[in-house]
Amino acid sequence: MRKILAAGLTGALLLTTVPAAAAATPLRLPAPTGPYAVGTTDLHLVDHARPDPWVAGTTRELMVTVRYPARPGGSPAPYLTPGAAGPVAEEDARQLSISADRLGYTFPTHARAGAPAAGGKRPVVLYSPGAKYPRSVGTALLEQLTSEGYVTVAIDHTHEPAAVEFPGGRVERRALPSGPDVGKQLIATRVADTRFVLDALETVARGGNPDAEQRALPVGLSPDLSRAGMFGHSAGGFTTGETMVADRRLAAGADLDGSMAYSQSARDFGRIATEGLDRPFLLMSAGDHSAASDGSWQEFLSHQRGPVREVRLPDGEHFSFTDYQVLLPQLGLDPAAIAPFIGTTDPARSLATQRACLSAFFARHLR
Repeated sequence: MRKILAAGLTGALLLTTVPAAAAATPLRLPAPTGPYAVGTTDLHLVDHARPDPWVAGTTRELMVTVRYPARPGGSPAPYLTPGAAGPVAEEDARQLSISADRLGYTFPTHARAGAPAAGGKRPVVLYSPGAKYPRSVGTALLEQLTSEGYVTVAIDHTHEPAAVEFPGGRVERRALPSGPDVGKQLIATRVADTRFVLDALETVARGGNPDAEQRALPVGLSPDLSRAGMFGHSAGGFTTGETMVADRRLAAGADLDGSMAYSQSARDFGRIATEGLDRPFLLMSAGDHSAASDGSWQEFLSHQRGPVREVRLPDGEHFSFTDYQVLLPQLGLDPAAIAPFIGTTDPARSLATQRACLSAFFARHLR
């Protein structure tokens, strides 16, 4: 199970032996600590040149959340939109063996929708979640980077998560097929998604509006694509590396506990592992996962030509690099049951370490 999750191409959070518990405190995330308020807006992006690989006869479309340094104003944005929150909560609840009403995923975040941008050209950091997970699971890390002055962009890879809600209330559900080659198609699709999002951000930087409904963008939003980086969890980390190999617009990247292999046993590694990069890269791992145990990371390090840093959370686990690190302990579940997934480390300390590492890395290479 641990190796499958580290590879990030299959699997889900499985806690089927955890008993139901009493009603918990409403969910919340720790506040960001940077000097800027956090504004947020969603973009609906349609790639008319590309068919959707998972649903025949449809055009590829994405939802992304853009967070930006903001001035006061706006209203708190929910963790997930109502149309996505229900299906995601139902899936997580089944895996946790609890009632879905325990997971109020529409709780308010620290980002404010409609807030005016603070102004000025801002470096950009993109985010890709793990396979089958929504873009919301990186919220605590993204809000922190945004509060420090970055424009951050979280990508939903449509038809992977349990649900993605589009304007007008339309909800697209998971539609991934099964089979031995799905992993390669999944990563290739994610790379194409990411490069399309970079194209859309270039449109914004030129003063255009790539939103399919032409909804107004925040006044003063100005992403600087000459200073762009990316990070991701699990398959999102793999996606980060593969996109960097294909697209030089990304100047620095970080992989949070994601293997760079479609198959470790067959040594079927991605290009990021077999070619390396001439740009900075951060490897973060947890528990027993590290370059010592991951052949694809060893291959990457043997080919990497740019600066590289490795950080491991020895008392963490694979989902420590998501909001589950701080959300699951709020549910009142048995700590021993959730330890295989988020470790035994103090959640606040784990999140603080991740925020500090990512902040220092991107500050050094993008600012």
